[in-house]
Amino acid sequence: MSKLSLRLRIFLFFCLLALGGTILTLGALYAGHARALSSTPANGFVFAGILASFGLVALTTGVWLLFDENVAKPIERLSGQLRARAHAGAGLQVNTDAARYLGDLAPAASAITSALSDSAVSTAERIAAETERLSAEKARLTALLTEIPVATLLVNADDQIVLYDGQAAEVLAQQAMPRLNAPLADYFDPASLRAARNALMKCGKEISRTLEGLDGKQSYDARMKPTEGGGYMMIIDAAHIEISPEAARPLVYDFDLMQGRSGAKLDETPLSGLTFTVFDTETTGLLPHKDEIVQIGAVRVVNGRIVEGEKIDQLVDPGRPIPPASTRVHKVTDAMVAGQPNIARAGRLFHGFARDSVIVAHNAPFDMAFLQRHKGRMGVVWDHPILDTVLLSAVLFGASETHTLDALCERLGVTIPEPLRHTALGDARATAEVLVRMLPMLKARGLTTFGEVIAETRRHGRLLEDLN
Repeated sequence: MSKLSLRLRIFLFFCLLALGGTILTLGALYAGHARALSSTPANGFVFAGILASFGLVALTTGVWLLFDENVAKPIERLSGQLRARAHAGAGLQVNTDAARYLGDLAPAASAITSALSDSAVSTAERIAAETERLSAEKARLTALLTEIPVATLLVNADDQIVLYDGQAAEVLAQQAMPRLNAPLADYFDPASLRAARNALMKCGKEISRTLEGLDGKQSYDARMKPTEGGGYMMIIDAAHIEISPEAARPLVYDFDLMQGRSGAKLDETPLSGLTFTVFDTETTGLLPHKDEIVQIGAVRVVNGRIVEGEKIDQLVDPGRPIPPASTRVHKVTDAMVAGQPNIARAGRLFHGFARDSVIVAHNAPFDMAFLQRHKGRMGVVWDHPILDTVLLSAVLFGASETHTLDALCERLGVTIPEPLRHTALGDARATAEVLVRMLPMLKARGLTTFGEVIAETRRHGRLLEDLN
């Protein structure tokens, strides 16, 4: 049977319908004739019609189930695998066994993807060599900047951060967590920043200004120099600022942000223009109305890339003992959370980290329910737009597939190191990598804006109810 062509296979489905329908109709007429002989002709014809109708409905349902299981689902699964290979960079082989009843379609798909992979390997090798050279140059530049007692930031025309070095990260951290694409007004007093910006635009050359911190307790001696495109470079004297050893981390930057994208409505914003904060939590149990968070992990995705160095890995004191069954899953013990921030402080930290971004999680309603319950203690409002990777998976791979994080990672070629599995940061990182691979797949499906994606995911909302 597995050697039959797809066309012949579909033809056999129709033959089954025709043959089965004929047999059912003849059987119903025979039964109706027997009924007519023992009662009346009208009673016999009615009985035959009812019997034939029920039989045809049952036959059609059975043939549909066979068609769905052996043709429709395999085609949906195969198309998902091909999109993952084409747009998400997943290097997995096409599963021909799952599509064994589709004739030559699966082997043909496997052959073409293998040929494309072979062609891509040589290109990837050349790119890797050039990337290695650029990485070495970047490392030397980072080491040089680390020795200079100044903090360097590059800002676009919308006053959003495009680049910051280790020293700048320390300066920004005195006010809030440093973040690419974040507005400078999150760190410096808007009035002093606006006055400095106006002076810079007026004179068109380098100026020196003292900027007040957003908290009103810090002040910074800064030099600002205009750049092409309306942005500017800001250099802050960091000689009097204590720099931790972590400040010697690599530069954090994305020069694509120099263009700026402010002003567009959220629903009309392209997915590539969104900033995502991907997070996960570990908890004392599975009941959001009474259990508590013990760990929050989060990373940021800007311009379709995970921003290395921008993350949260925060233990949280739940204010109650952690059940041993939960500890066996996430390995967080009572001793580890002793003295850690409570949910009010940890929640405010994450809220600031996620400011002006789309929050992403795997089964987001579950994790968000814990945060929403404590919003009064945190003194914040959780009004961020939200995306759920469970629903994105349903959009791309079909509702009939399995949509756990492990299944999605396997489907897209994402590896979760075993020590990081069931840790908040490890699962947040895995979810972010899954998201990065799914973004080009969504675009290839014609879902290019945030509004289009949300409208499509709403069709699969029942999945979350079943999952929870």
